[in-house]
Amino acid sequence: MALIASRDTALVPLSVACAALGMSRATHHRQGKPAAADARTATRRRAPNHRRLSEVERQRILDTLHLTEYADQPPAEVYASLLGKGTFIGSIRTMYRVLKEAGETRERRNQRPPHAYAKPSLTATAPNQIWTWDITKLATMKKGVFLMAYVIVDLFSRYVVGWMVANAESQVWATKLFAETIARHGIEPGLCVHSDRGATMKSDTLAQLFATLGVTRSFNRPHVSNDNPFSEAQFRTLKYQPDYPGRFQGEHDAKSYLTSFFDWHNNEHHHSGLALFTPADVFLKRVEQTTVIRQRALDEAYALHPERFPNGPPRVPKPPAQVHIKPLTSEVLTMAVVLDDEPARGPDAPPLVDPAQHRPSPRDHRVEPPVLASNAP
Repeated sequence: MALIASRDTALVPLSVACAALGMSRATHHRQGKPAAADARTATRRRAPNHRRLSEVERQRILDTLHLTEYADQPPAEVYASLLGKGTFIGSIRTMYRVLKEAGETRERRNQRPPHAYAKPSLTATAPNQIWTWDITKLATMKKGVFLMAYVIVDLFSRYVVGWMVANAESQVWATKLFAETIARHGIEPGLCVHSDRGATMKSDTLAQLFATLGVTRSFNRPHVSNDNPFSEAQFRTLKYQPDYPGRFQGEHDAKSYLTSFFDWHNNEHHHSGLALFTPADVFLKRVEQTTVIRQRALDEAYALHPERFPNGPPRVPKPPAQVHIKPLTSEVLTMAVVLDDEPARGPDAPPLVDPAQHRPSPRDHRVEPPVLASNAP
């Protein structure tokens, strides 16, 4: 404003000065007369509403709502009660408005304050350290009738260590399944079991069994769908199989199908999250033995046609050394540091990070969900 006012009006017109400063002429004229604008605004006063209650009427509403017979009742109840007695002191909305201005509108019932649930963060470095489990429904030929499949998965190997089919979701069945599975695999105290917050998962019967066997529990956060991704992915893998029947005749039919599926998945399915090893290879610690066979085949292929391997001799990738549920960022980041004196690398140079030692990020688990296995070691 000062720059425009100090210009030579004969040499620099107002339109040119405003265009040079990126300001419209209307803005210049408006800012040049602030007192007049304030005066016009000050004269605009809203007239009082002719429907407004007087202070005496507002106080009468408050006094009525404070009476012992109405103190614990909502305005709708008070309004109906007074109207039934032939008395009208104001509408329901007016009562709410008067209470709000007096600061007396709030939740009067005793309620538990919101609870902040910690995000589960689990890491397994070997089999039988962390198990995850869940229950899924299996449709039957009868409309509205479902079977329940209980499935326990070893987090590190994606191996199904135990499963069962029942006609209902029951804490008794779940407790029996865990007691038999823990005994069959000879689990020592220290196992952690992760699940959602279903009634069966949080039941006292199952909690007592875990306390007796030295098993700790971990739970999802409420209303968070991906805190137990491995069990959820297993159910999707199960129900998206080409031969999945969709509906079962009964428990015997469901058990027969799940037996064959878990046997295939544990012992034959080459899991992409396990570097194409089977869950049984990882769970039963056969990785090194299988690696030797695979590496021998790759070495023979490289010796015959080295030109087909531009990155050098191929190496068999290994399964991840750690498997996470909701990992902390610092635990899974793999960074390659390039020193200033390191020679420049061409586009055909081998990667800085050894693929055999690379740990997949949490995104890897979302792109290719983990798959499960059977319960017979």
